[in-house]
Amino acid sequence: MTSPSSAPIGFEQHDHGACVSDALAAADARCAAEGLRLTPVRRKVLELLLKEHRALGAYAILDLLRDAGFGSQPPVAYRALDFLSEHGFVHKIERLNAFVACAHPNDAHSPAFMICRACDAVAEAQSTPAKGTLGEAAKAAGFQIEKTVVEAEGLCPACVEKPDE
Repeated sequence: MTSPSSAPIGFEQHDHGACVSDALAAADARCAAEGLRLTPVRRKVLELLLKEHRALGAYAILDLLRDAGFGSQPPVAYRALDFLSEHGFVHKIERLNAFVACAHPNDAHSPAFMICRACDAVAEAQSTPAKGTLGEAAKAAGFQIEKTVVEAEGLCPACVEKPDE
């Protein structure tokens, strides 16, 4: 695994069609290389999250799956999300109880999320909690950090530029 870029991914303008197709091709290749099964439902859930560029809850994903002709029972969405999360293709945004596609799925990283309170857009940035204040506190306590969840709420660039309504 490589190290990810430190630039946040999620708010900037880009070729969204290429973003989605490149990410799906990378997921297909990684699953093939690692012997993982990217079933049609799992692939569709990943595609839906990539297309949205914002966090979606399991029931919103289930509605989109139903519209696309897939199963309509909650376990369908939850099983796909469990697989995608376990293998680093998606992250859970705890504050929203929702999921977002990982911006760096082939990189070992500790993500930090910036969540727009106005439009629910989510950008992913690199975090190094083990090297910061939290890491120092953990070391002093003899605690080994295995996972962190860093989430910041505010306004994305598009919402900052909107006039107050």
